[in-house]
Amino acid sequence: MATLKVEYPKDLLKLVGRELGPSEWVTVDQAMIDKFADATGDHQWIHVDVERAKREMPGGKTIAHGYLTLSLVPRMAATLLEVTKRSRGINYGSNKIRFISPVQAGSRIRVRQRITGAEEVAGNGVRVSSEMTVEIEGQERPALVGEIIGVRYA
Repeated sequence: MATLKVEYPKDLLKLVGRELGPSEWVTVDQAMIDKFADATGDHQWIHVDVERAKREMPGGKTIAHGYLTLSLVPRMAATLLEVTKRSRGINYGSNKIRFISPVQAGSRIRVRQRITGAEEVAGNGVRVSSEMTVEIEGQERPALVGEIIGVRYA
């Protein structure tokens, strides 16, 4: 896996249709799940009660919050594409996020990115839309598929 480097945000306009990735693997362990539960206040047992999950969950493990999986997308995607001469980047939003398969505690995930659109915006920026697919090691069905939108400024 090699990071694709471009010089300026405007160079992103030429990358529509390009597929990047996969990223390096990230392990989603119970400690990460517990920290996310504390940060969000979502302590539903399927995420944090390891003993109950052993008895009642398919596979006998807790599962990561869907939004934890989504929140890891920027971390993984940052390893796929670098704009070397930019002042800042911001999250613009997302469209049609689907949580397809649960991520069990201890699983490794990675992301693939397909750039689906790019357009110039005011302030010397480029808004980029990408289809992000989060894969789970050893599973055919992805954890998440969604369209993520960000803006990078020169």
